[in-house]
Amino acid sequence: MAETEYKVVEISIVTDVELERVLNESARDGWSFDGIQFAMSDASRRPTMAFLIFKRSHPHEDG
Repeated sequence: MAETEYKVVEISIVTDVELERVLNESARDGWSFDGIQFAMSDASRRPTMAFLIFKRSHPHEDG
């Protein structure tokens, strides 16, 4: 049975360039994109932060 491992990356400068960089870097490291959450500010229509969620599975080793 495989264990699922999760990783959350916080992005404080939310631009397409930064999102693509994190997505591509994480994919190269074997992570699969699982979702994204944006933190919004009342003062702006643009998100102030983003949290990218990734996951990957590892075979469970019985000791």
